[in-house]
Amino acid sequence: MRLLVVEDDPDLNRQLVTAFRDAGYAVDAAFDGEEGHFLGDTEPYDAVVLDIGLAKMDGLSVLQRWRQGGRGMPVLLLTARDRWSDKVAGIDAGADDYVAKPFHIEEVLARIRALVRRAAGHAANEITCGPVAIDMRAGRVTVSGEPVKLTSHEFRLLSYLMLHRGRVVSRTELTEHLYDQDFDRDSNTIEVFVGRLRKKLSVDVIETVRGLGYRIAPPA
Repeated sequence: MRLLVVEDDPDLNRQLVTAFRDAGYAVDAAFDGEEGHFLGDTEPYDAVVLDIGLAKMDGLSVLQRWRQGGRGMPVLLLTARDRWSDKVAGIDAGADDYVAKPFHIEEVLARIRALVRRAAGHAANEITCGPVAIDMRAGRVTVSGEPVKLTSHEFRLLSYLMLHRGRVVSRTELTEHLYDQDFDRDSNTIEVFVGRLRKKLSVDVIETVRGLGYRIAPPA
């Protein structure tokens, strides 16, 4: 999963980015509205954390431009606690959720998990495919009830495939959604991680669709 954090407070921006990376996400950061708008308009994100009070372009203007341009990624707004009007304006502008400052990082993590799940059509934290189960909240994978230890990149790859189970996902899409801007994106890396996942899961749930990509589905 790849996220964008748009927050002009350097300390808060860093805290959010660190928390999301520790939770297994790929994260890009922007520190003003113009930079945030550009990244959200040109890069594919699974969700965005967007502060309303930004320099150069305020958060509501950024959000409105994204929606007017057809950008539909889930957006979580950060608002001031005493500005209820900002919350209403944000929802009307196309925000999917909001959290008021000051907040606990765990709440933001939980809300982002929910937004990402719902955007992919899942309501529960646990997603299953045959004997494979992934708990998005706990960051845990099991096969037939037995835990499987994955690296952060392997977990990220499996999470994306599980969230989009039954659909063919191209290597390009996986690369765009699994790595942040600064990562050296070599398409062969995806093949390596898929191979490792297959060995660790020991069940035939990841199918290679020749010339198109990968699809996760219950074993025949």
